[in-house]
Amino acid sequence: MPSSLQVGPYTVIALLDGAGPFFSPRSEAFPGATDEQWAAADRFDPGALDADGHWRLQFRAFALRSDQGVTLVDAGIGPVDSPAASWAPVPGALPVSLAAAGIEPSDVDTVVLTHLHTDHVGWAVVGGEEKRPFFQNAAYLLQRAELDAIDEVNPQLRSTVIDPLRTTGQLRLLDGDTPLHGDMRVFATPGHTPGHQSVLLTSGHERVTVTGDLLVHAIQLLHPELAYAHEMDAGQARASREQVLRSRAAGTLHLATPHLTEPFVTR
Repeated sequence: MPSSLQVGPYTVIALLDGAGPFFSPRSEAFPGATDEQWAAADRFDPGALDADGHWRLQFRAFALRSDQGVTLVDAGIGPVDSPAASWAPVPGALPVSLAAAGIEPSDVDTVVLTHLHTDHVGWAVVGGEEKRPFFQNAAYLLQRAELDAIDEVNPQLRSTVIDPLRTTGQLRLLDGDTPLHGDMRVFATPGHTPGHQSVLLTSGHERVTVTGDLLVHAIQLLHPELAYAHEMDAGQARASREQVLRSRAAGTLHLATPHLTEPFVTR
């Protein structure tokens, strides 16, 4: 059974799609990090460093389930022929993880794509020449700013993801913060990409933020000011990260992260 977190009437389920090394040394990904900062990050998340000293990532999606339906946040690395195949450990296991959680693809009514990087959209659309949405009953939510910047973010995804979703009428473009059903909302967290978005679930004094790539390594959790080399706007990404991590709202904040070793971090 996948790891999960119960918050009020909602079950937040971490769905593992794969695990493997990053495509470049972590020192290049965070060139401003000091030895002391790396040491602290390694103590916090020792599983992110493999036996050879390479940065090892988890690749996850998250399901938010209640009696109002199932929302999926991100779509993993995908099958063997997915856009992420050039660097990620495909094929991914998201269908198996969904089944283990008792979720059929047809149960998913909403898919929130945090951004258009290949390790977050892999199962969104599947098939060779006859491409089709994997979640046939779902609306796929994407920030309009992300689509407007697709040629800068990842132009190949126009034909492999966006066009098939438009053909079936399942693509829904958002303009900033948007309520979902119940106590969930999408909120804009730009910087990693122009239209990056995250999901916030609130129940009583507990909050869960599904971060997308607002957080890719524990070093950003400990030192949110550090720039990540693959952020398109480092200053904006830092502001988005600090907005989430330094929120003064009362209560408990759970972070649901796609790439850290443990799926849930509580602050």
